[in-house]
Amino acid sequence: QVQLVESGGGLVQPGGSLRLSCAASGFTFSSYLMHWYRQAPGKEREEVATIGGTGRSTSYADSVKGRFTISRDNAKNTVYLQMNNLKPEDTAVYYCKRLGSNNWGQGTLVNVSS
Repeated sequence: QVQLVESGGGLVQPGGSLRLSCAASGFTFSSYLMHWYRQAPGKEREEVATIGGTGRSTSYADSVKGRFTISRDNAKNTVYLQMNNLKPEDTAVYYCKRLGSNNWGQGTLVNVSS
């Protein structure tokens, strides 16, 4: 069974940085694309970044391009999201997700506020 556990969120000032982690289990991690999504209060969940199984291919939403970096460590079954130059509009609960699975973790809250 696919299990995903996100961590690393918190309160940060605008312009600050955070690194989110997502520990995965229950499947062959390196065989799957992984995504980061976020859901802001009162808004629909949106896809933020995607990474291929080897980590060589990545893609980003326009709103985070140049500020966020997705990466993965297949030896640790973990996907990361490095977030720099954070803005108040980045405030959301962040989730990771495996391609082809409907399982979601509990998410981790990122609050960007002065």
